[in-house]
Amino acid sequence: MLLWVCGIAWTLSAQQQPVRAVPFRQAAPPPTPKPTPKVFVALPNYDEETATRLQIFLDNNNFGPGKIDGKMGEFFRKALISFKHAHAQRETGVVDQSMLDQVPQTFTTYTIKADDLAYVGNLPTAHEEQAKLKFLPYTSLLEFVAERYHSAETYIQKLNPGMDWEHLEPGDELRVPNVLPFEIEKITEQKISPKPEFAARKIYVDTKERLLEAFDNDKLVCVFPITPGSTALPAPVGTWKIQGAATWPWFRYDVLWMSLNKTGIGIHGTNNPETIGRAASHGCIRLANWDAIRVKDLVSIGNTVIIF
Repeated sequence: MLLWVCGIAWTLSAQQQPVRAVPFRQAAPPPTPKPTPKVFVALPNYDEETATRLQIFLDNNNFGPGKIDGKMGEFFRKALISFKHAHAQRETGVVDQSMLDQVPQTFTTYTIKADDLAYVGNLPTAHEEQAKLKFLPYTSLLEFVAERYHSAETYIQKLNPGMDWEHLEPGDELRVPNVLPFEIEKITEQKISPKPEFAARKIYVDTKERLLEAFDNDKLVCVFPITPGSTALPAPVGTWKIQGAATWPWFRYDVLWMSLNKTGIGIHGTNNPETIGRAASHGCIRLANWDAIRVKDLVSIGNTVIIF
């Protein structure tokens, strides 16, 4: 079976074919969304450990700061201001001690396991060749560990000077940010069921700020950085519905695929989190895998998605 995802045809086996959901009828467009106010704040350059603790705090609370790297950056700033806005705090660079208190230990260690090697292999660059593979592997154990701990590969390298990155092996111990890990081995292939308790939630995709935000009535519940299409094939502006979703652990390009009621367009992950917010996608809403896999637990099939 051929599946069109963001303009690319992927061949699925019988076991891999996602369950098709019944399309929703296009509802009348809701009022123009009231996006999170754009607050221009000169945030300080926190020291590396404080910045890392804040990034971990925000990430663990579903306000994605982008990749963890111990530095102030665009999505770190947006996540911090969005969190303060959502919790009625002063939208300044002042750090509330309660945030840091939730991350008492900034770093932890990860020991590479023999089982991790099963997720690493050669990855062709051409989409046509990738589509022939049974799964898309990590290209290195460094990439595997970096994604597991939501981090820039360069930051993992900085935290572990002297490591032979070309020859990592089971038993090697690495210092990593103490964030809730993305554990790909625990993701199973399944169709995602609707969540009645989230039926009223709405998702706003801000293509200018490159953010996905979910609201429960007027309460902002999560913010994640995205890549919203490209100049040639932009994300389709308008009001849509989530018509189906599935997790595909064998298909790391789309660990999560959440289809909208517009052919070939959906919300999904990426095999290159370094490109989120920067490189273009084929009209879809692309997130880092560690963010994409959480979206499924925060929204529901049938939710309205407003792209603007």
